[in-house]
Amino acid sequence: MANPRRTSYTSYPLPISDPIPQFQSQAPQAAATLITSLKVFLKKPHAFPFLLSVFLLLTWASLRLQHSYSSSPLHQSTYTVSDKIGGFFKDPTANVVKFSAVSPLVMKDKRGWLIDPVSLTLDAGVLGGAVSCASVHLGEIRPGTMRGNHRHHTCNETFVIWGAKTVLRLEDKELTNGYSEVTVGPDEVAVAASPSGSAHALVNTDTRRSTFFVGCQDSVVNYTGSTTDFNVWKDL
Repeated sequence: MANPRRTSYTSYPLPISDPIPQFQSQAPQAAATLITSLKVFLKKPHAFPFLLSVFLLLTWASLRLQHSYSSSPLHQSTYTVSDKIGGFFKDPTANVVKFSAVSPLVMKDKRGWLIDPVSLTLDAGVLGGAVSCASVHLGEIRPGTMRGNHRHHTCNETFVIWGAKTVLRLEDKELTNGYSEVTVGPDEVAVAASPSGSAHALVNTDTRRSTFFVGCQDSVVNYTGSTTDFNVWKDL
């Protein structure tokens, strides 16, 4: 018997839908894997220190941005406009200039302030002080006490004063009472000049802070000799 003829068809796959790109099928799987891994990580003991480190890093970055804004040139000093002469206050009756804590003429950053007393005195127009430092001394004046009240005949002296409310007295024979007095606030830095032959005294009138000062003399002073007069003012 003859076999019935079988019709042969070439089998071509018929697409049911458009093929899905490989990356589209892998994306949800990768996201799910990442979330699962994160959940597992958070359950481990060392997850808390890691999260704490991230929090501290973000806090540090925020504080840095805040500091940069607060230390910008827009931050003004507490002096009024009438008191400002190029960023400092120069007393009209004394050989003294005072700088506020945020004065642009005082080099200041997060560590504090830094100045060159000789250059700053000359730039501010304070005359009669030391133009070089042959002798330098650094000191503290505790509340209610005094330093100085003497007169050097062989050197000019420049002072830097800061830290507490301090009265600086400088001899000036052209004034009625023979001297000028300037009060330096606890948030100020003062630079003063005492020419040779003129007396000076620093009195701490603060109730709890110490005054600190640097004295720069353009020659070495022998305090045991006759070139210095002591106890110039009897009321101090």
